[in-house]
Amino acid sequence: MSGAARPERVYVAAGGNVEPLARLRQALALLRAEFPGLAASRAYANAAVGFEGEDFVNLVVGFDTTLDLPDVLARLHAVEAACGRPREAPKWAPRAMDLDVLLFGDRVGEFPGAVLPRPDLVKRAYMLGPLAELAPDVAHPTLGRTIGELWADFDRGAHALRPVAL
Repeated sequence: MSGAARPERVYVAAGGNVEPLARLRQALALLRAEFPGLAASRAYANAAVGFEGEDFVNLVVGFDTTLDLPDVLARLHAVEAACGRPREAPKWAPRAMDLDVLLFGDRVGEFPGAVLPRPDLVKRAYMLGPLAELAPDVAHPTLGRTIGELWADFDRGAHALRPVAL
């Protein structure tokens, strides 16, 4: 006897630095339509990483889904495109919208279009801080510590985040 797939909790970083507040509002509306019950952290501004540019505004969303990873990625890419990001956009450059899967349940490994958990999650305040706000008790699948514990030990002085209102 087979039943419906068990929902998995997915956490996604969202951000950009091209009209970031308007684009994040747009992305959140589209994501809520795709993934009912979506929860979002506060939004935070931070300096561009890897290039000179306008500050980014970032947040993290979490949602439950029975979709598989390729289907979730396809929906995230469609939201990015609707928010003005072409698929061929360079990595270290201004962005209208960037949606990156941080955690997908407790999956670990390399998958087409994603490495899970996202390797730079524990190195980037703009990912780890909002995720810790949203899911402090979630265990990192490979480090054996909670997201809240990882954030508590993070060097925040070197990676300033400023809360911003959406």
